Amino acid sequence: MSNDSQPPIKLAKGTSPWLLPVVAAAAIATAKARRSRRWAAVAVPLVALTGGMLWFFRDPERTPGEGRLLSPADGVVQSIDSRADGRTRVAIFMSPLNVHVNRAPLSGTVTSIEHVSGGYLPAFNKDSERNERVVWHLATELGDIELVQIAGAVARRIVPYLTAGTKVRRGERIGLIRFGSRVDVYLPDGIAPAVTVGQRTIAGQTRLDRG
Repeated sequence: MSNDSQPPIKLAKGTSPWLLPVVAAAAIATAKARRSRRWAAVAVPLVALTGGMLWFFRDPERTPGEGRLLSPADGVVQSIDSRADGRTRVAIFMSPLNVHVNRAPLSGTVTSIEHVSGGYLPAFNKDSERNERVVWHLATELGDIELVQIAGAVARRIVPYLTAGTKVRRGERIGLIRFGSRVDVYLPDGIAPAVTVGQRTIAGQTRLDRG
């Protein structure tokens, strides 16, 4: 007998408040649908919604890719901007179809995690950097790395997995943004980006720095 069975589906931490009520409702509606056809009209969309949420909240295992700085998010590079302080901001847009678990771009120590209140503009909007967000700072071999998780019009909950003072490994999970959203990472002065606008990225695997 082969031992090459696939591992069970792993779900991201922090999903229970969203997922469990939907699963429970789908289970109840499905049970009632066996006795009443009226409940079938309710059960079908709830079961479909449950399947969609299981897919959305998936959390696959990843082997870190090559390069010093790795993408913190699955998605598409929305913009690359030079900042006045010499840093380069790489903004990655995540659609509802992407994995929404974010990962550390570089090994280091979490020096601060700040929640900033704001609006909920669509994540692709240029002003979405004023949205509800969580700002991370990591002390690394390249100096301070700033990472910003930004909530979008649908994503209204950011769930950090770590606390200030925690040592983190390159590619390690750091948090979750529920539904469509954006992650910005600031490359230190002197680090050129290896990605281009429109390029797809994979968290913990796609190289961001050129060198």
